[in-house]
Amino acid sequence: MTLATLSLVLASAVIHATWNLWAKQVGHAARPVVFVWMLTTISSLLYAPVAIWMLTQGTWRPTTEVYLWVLGSGAIHIVYFFLLMRGYRVGDLSFVYPIARGTGPLLAAVAAIGVLGERPTVLSASGAVLIAVGVLVLTWRPDAAAQAKLAPGLRYGLLTGVLIACYTLFDTWGVKRVGVPPLIFYWGGEVARVLLTTPLITREGAGIARLWREQRWRVIGIAALSPLSYILILIALRTGEVGHIAPARELSILIGAYLGGRVLGETEHRRRLVAAAAFALGVIALALARS
Repeated sequence: MTLATLSLVLASAVIHATWNLWAKQVGHAARPVVFVWMLTTISSLLYAPVAIWMLTQGTWRPTTEVYLWVLGSGAIHIVYFFLLMRGYRVGDLSFVYPIARGTGPLLAAVAAIGVLGERPTVLSASGAVLIAVGVLVLTWRPDAAAQAKLAPGLRYGLLTGVLIACYTLFDTWGVKRVGVPPLIFYWGGEVARVLLTTPLITREGAGIARLWREQRWRVIGIAALSPLSYILILIALRTGEVGHIAPARELSILIGAYLGGRVLGETEHRRRLVAAAAFALGVIALALARS
């Protein structure tokens, strides 16, 4: 991997952890549906010029099948964002983020074995064990009351991980099967999310105004950075190997745990960094096993 490629991957990891920090800080400013609608509306407008330029300059044209895949991706991502924001309401960033980012690839790998017929290896099994250790370090407490307090964050973190696995498999299969350029596929998903959530916010005028008044710069930042972290990976993949890029990207797990402690002042910082390291190593092992 060249220095330029590594810089793109590390920038993507920092950006991904940063927009999740901002999502946590948005917190209780609005209902998740309002946040998702505003986020995707802004994002779809920001990236429309690039997507439209690619559509007009290239030879690829959408078919009916493409619209169905894009609509399905949009629906899955809506549920993902809902669960993520619920998780950040009931749990810390340094708790929910590593669980979601760690269990998502694990579940995707398990699904690939069960659905696509991939064979497990020593490396993939080691990755699964490391992720399980990370969950145990994060959640086990000798005091039952302390464990019960962590339960909501764990639940939403795991559910978010399930949705990460779902959209990873769905989007990958959709892009490969239908042949949609990845950036256009992502932008189309954003447009689909706007269309799907608009009927749900017709009576949310006060919530929209409040979110815009109190958190508009963070929402705009998330709308810009969330797709950008993905676009940087796409650029990196043009010059680097997937087997090197995918593991390096998972440094975002450590960065997210660090930001939770340093920026938000979340407790148990050392424990959560150790657990995040286990998650990161586990995901790296899974990525190397599939490369």
